[in-house]
Amino acid sequence: MTTAHDFSATAIDGTERLLADYKGKVLLIVNTATQCGFTPQFKGLESVYQEYVDRGLVVLGFPCDQFGHQNPDGDEETATFCEKNFGVTFPLFSEIEVNGDNAHPLYQWLKKEKGGVGPSKIKWNFTKFLVDADGNVVKRYGSATKPEKIRGDIEKLLPR
Repeated sequence: MTTAHDFSATAIDGTERLLADYKGKVLLIVNTATQCGFTPQFKGLESVYQEYVDRGLVVLGFPCDQFGHQNPDGDEETATFCEKNFGVTFPLFSEIEVNGDNAHPLYQWLKKEKGGVGPSKIKWNFTKFLVDADGNVVKRYGSATKPEKIRGDIEKLLPR
């Protein structure tokens, strides 16, 4: 059986990261963009991350430029933007594609596990996937769902 822990991705600093490094952690995986109407959600994502990181939550941000060219800058600029404007400290990864033939394998799997609009497409930036400590997708949230609204679902997965 495949889990999120079976994948790897390139971190925004260029190093390869195994998602197996996050075994035992609850993950909130999000495709992000720096120039989107939902970009202010970075603040909420960071807030939720800070609130629960000590209990085992990790937010993983995956910049994507597939929706309206809303993440036009390179990795270094994206990282600087997120840190400077929203104080982001959660892990960010190199820009990926989430739909189409070149979709990152993690996103191919996430969509298969929790389909969405059409044939398992990601509709827009800031689609969120909540993954339990064993690497299984628990729930998918649309772009308009603010990170703060996910707190209850996150709480249910974290140890007390």
